[in-house]
Amino acid sequence: MAFAVDTRRLGAGGLAFAITALLAWFGTGLEPWWPLMWFAPIPVLIFALRASWWGAGLVAGSAWGAGTFNLWNYAHGVLGLPASVLLRIVVGQALLFTLAVLLFRALSKRGANAAATLAFPALWVSCEYVIEANSIHGTGGNLAYTQLGFLPFLQIASLTGPWGMSFLLLLFSSAVATGVQLYRAAPKQALRIAGASVGVIIAVLVFGVVRLALPAPGQPVKVGLVAYDGVEDGMAEAGAPTAKLFRGYADHVTKLAAEGARVVVLPEKLGVAIDPQTQDTDALFQSLANETRADIVVGMVRVASNAKYNEARIYVPDAPVATYDKQHMLPPFESKLKPGTELTFLPQPSGTWGVAICKDMDFTALSRAYGEAGAGLMLVPGWDFVVDRIHHGHMAVMRGVESGFGVVRAAKNGFLTVSDNRGRILAEATRDSAPFATLIAEVPAVHDGTLYLRFGDWFAWVVLATFAFTLARLVRVVRWSRS
Repeated sequence: MAFAVDTRRLGAGGLAFAITALLAWFGTGLEPWWPLMWFAPIPVLIFALRASWWGAGLVAGSAWGAGTFNLWNYAHGVLGLPASVLLRIVVGQALLFTLAVLLFRALSKRGANAAATLAFPALWVSCEYVIEANSIHGTGGNLAYTQLGFLPFLQIASLTGPWGMSFLLLLFSSAVATGVQLYRAAPKQALRIAGASVGVIIAVLVFGVVRLALPAPGQPVKVGLVAYDGVEDGMAEAGAPTAKLFRGYADHVTKLAAEGARVVVLPEKLGVAIDPQTQDTDALFQSLANETRADIVVGMVRVASNAKYNEARIYVPDAPVATYDKQHMLPPFESKLKPGTELTFLPQPSGTWGVAICKDMDFTALSRAYGEAGAGLMLVPGWDFVVDRIHHGHMAVMRGVESGFGVVRAAKNGFLTVSDNRGRILAEATRDSAPFATLIAEVPAVHDGTLYLRFGDWFAWVVLATFAFTLARLVRVVRWSRS
């Protein structure tokens, strides 16, 4: 009989492992299918309530580790992250998921079911916030990005930032697991806990639907984007190669401006300009801006006497050249470039526009600084790695929802993307749609104030307090059970 029971538990553990790993594999990664992450943790959580603590931990950690192993080729083969470092990241995430499952189990086993339901998402999001606040990769690993395709749910980012999305995503799983566990013995309590959790999520979705239905204020601005991927190694060498490439881009800027583009955005690091050769580039694009009456944003590596910069140079008709230096570098590719420290604004009749470069948009604080200054549109040169054009290329979309601006992002090896402050992708083209891929679209450029913009990471601090409460609750019920 004992052998039969162990066999059943082994089978249940294997099934929980397989389902959670499979759902996590396809629910995260470079092209996540957003519905899957709502259900991925549920099999492991249900199994944990019926298994020993070590069995629950083993299944939880191995399932999450296997499911999130889907980024190995990208992180190791494309980004060049050392295997040892990547392995530590995978193991660390698996350990975090294991601790969250075990905390859920410990509270549930002692009858603190409401606290258990909150503890699972609270532990995860607390660690997510603390780690990502100190990471050179910003919010890159946040579970909220798996939900970019779920527009009504994405709107909560305007209230809580990514932290509310991750919390509710995992709250759904723990509420379902709690409801399943309690339904036979205490159906009313099961319905109260599951009903309250699902009710909050439904309210969030209603808010999202209403927010999406509200009309965008102001007149839309016509924007143009252009990208060319025909340069070996992705970036033209200094001198004649860069000058030739810029002349090719200038021809397409002229065409987009003739179609009515008010601003044209080019990708980052198109070529290398060594001072004082920068003056030649400035002369080309400044005269083009003066003639077409369009603003032009050009990304390049500028080599000064004492440093190299990943720089965006902005050409406004009849105005001095403005610049923006990228602040968040991608190691090891940009480790030798000097980060910038200043924001760059373009005053416009419709309001203020801002400029950032690629990885800068992975960080909520920088985007919030632009939002606090009233930016209604962000102009973003970028450079992706083809395979991550959805995963990384669309991360900037969430910044627009959080801080109330549209995003115009032109990336080499990625997408030309225009999105509004609700996270809707208004127009998009792949970089390989033509030798010089171009896109023209209209986007609202009026700033929209948000709760997240006003109060910042307030929800993350609420989650930290919730996590502290669940730990205190665990200490209390453990002491009570021993007395």
